[in-house]
Amino acid sequence: MSHDTTENVDSSEEDPNLDASDVDDIGTANTMRERSGETKLKVWLTLDGNRLVVAGLLAMLIFGVFVFGGTFFYQYYLTDAQTADTVETVFSTMISAIITGVTLVLTISQIVISQENGPLGDQRDRMDGTMEFREFTKEIFGSPTPADPSAFLRALILETKEYAENLRESVHDNDNEELRGEVDEFTNSLIGNAEAAADKLEGRKFGSYTVVSAALDYNYGWKIFQVERLTDEHSDALTEETRVILDDLKTALSMFGPAREHIKTLYFEWELISLSQNILYLSVPALIVAGFMTTYIGGSSLPGVTLGVPNLIWITAAAFAFTSLPFLLLISYIARVATISKRTLAIGPLILRDSQR
Repeated sequence: MSHDTTENVDSSEEDPNLDASDVDDIGTANTMRERSGETKLKVWLTLDGNRLVVAGLLAMLIFGVFVFGGTFFYQYYLTDAQTADTVETVFSTMISAIITGVTLVLTISQIVISQENGPLGDQRDRMDGTMEFREFTKEIFGSPTPADPSAFLRALILETKEYAENLRESVHDNDNEELRGEVDEFTNSLIGNAEAAADKLEGRKFGSYTVVSAALDYNYGWKIFQVERLTDEHSDALTEETRVILDDLKTALSMFGPAREHIKTLYFEWELISLSQNILYLSVPALIVAGFMTTYIGGSSLPGVTLGVPNLIWITAAAFAFTSLPFLLLISYIARVATISKRTLAIGPLILRDSQR
């Protein structure tokens, strides 16, 4: 369920000190992509797409470029391959790159794993902080806090939805028409956003990007700001019941922030370890292919043509694309981690750009 912002109530004319954008943008789109205005292709490549598939597509792009280029420049390539050991030079460089990449990956793995190590006192402090947070959220839920990360985030989101419904009901008979209009738009936007995020989280298991994606879709910081703004600008028109509901809603939204950041941090560690494993798995066959090309393939070792393209071009392009896979996999994973990090730099109601609302 999506809510446009074209019908927003505009009260900025009544208060010259009020920024029009603070009112005109009370409601926001339900997904991060809609708020950012990015294309589906860019979002898929940087965030939504399976990282192995993205790396594979990049490898296919390299393969296609090499085949296309070789078709038109084969005569020059063949001459160089026979006289200047072009194949050997290219793939000996790839061997060095693969070994360097594996060393880098091992370093990353050691850094990630080292964050989980520490003396007993530090581990006890971590445990105490976690249990304290769970006790606090238990008071909000009125029941034990879910242990599954997706269920935990979903419960917090649905709790804010319930408070929003109560807030809308509490101002239903309020004499202040402006307050009713702003609350109605705010709660409609929050409820729609909460339902979309909760549906996306239902049944998801940790390790899947969908869990983090749904958390990113729920722009809690902007909602906290709107709660604060409504409380301040309409303080005279608010009943005690409405004030309590607004305070409870703000508390629930504020708890979502550190919960999301904690789960995002765990996801980053999970992704970096998965990256390390996948690169290690790919590095050995990539090293074998690069070594084979360096040792046995030259300008005259693969005569003949297939589908109008010299066989030397087919083999060289395929081998170069395959030996590039460890690096391409690194690009695909880091693109996602970097994009998520950029969109979650601030915690709380601090909006770094309009698209993060």
